[in-house]
Amino acid sequence: MTEYKLVVVGAGGVGKSALTIQLIQNHFVDEYDPTIEDSYRKQVVIDGETCLLDILDTAGQEEYSAMRDQYMRTGEGFLLVFAVNSAKSFEDIGTYREQIKRVKDAEEVPMVLVGNKCDLSSWAVDMNQAREVAKQYGIPFVETSAKTRMGVDDAFYTLVREIRKDKSSRGKRSHKYIGAHGQCSI
Repeated sequence: MTEYKLVVVGAGGVGKSALTIQLIQNHFVDEYDPTIEDSYRKQVVIDGETCLLDILDTAGQEEYSAMRDQYMRTGEGFLLVFAVNSAKSFEDIGTYREQIKRVKDAEEVPMVLVGNKCDLSSWAVDMNQAREVAKQYGIPFVETSAKTRMGVDDAFYTLVREIRKDKSSRGKRSHKYIGAHGQCSI
């Protein structure tokens, strides 16, 4: 069974834990308890393939930023989460993306931009702007509500599909340099 290492990143209070717990346990966590680092595992079927999601729910709090490099190294794909009622959390997304690319030493890393708390009545982030940013980054954008469960499966499953695409394109790239007898033919 294929295992996917997913990492949920974003500013403090955007709903990273609520999204993860909604996916894993099907319920909404109401109270805010800042996370240091929690790990969850769930077996799911995505596009007919049974797979194991290994999800790391990370600290949004700045005092834990030293731990980021470590989990960014091991993660295969990242949910970049912002809250629709927090312009600051949306602005922070670029910083997380750059840090992931730096740590992974790669221009392209599987990521999904997630606008959470879509059930709220007042929004501080324009969704057209969020879609535009996702387009610039070349990544999918999913609107979610951990409270109503809207888009929760979609966000995580889309990330798995991005990882699969990345793995297959990486595989194709690495085969280009193998000559007729299996040696490099440069």
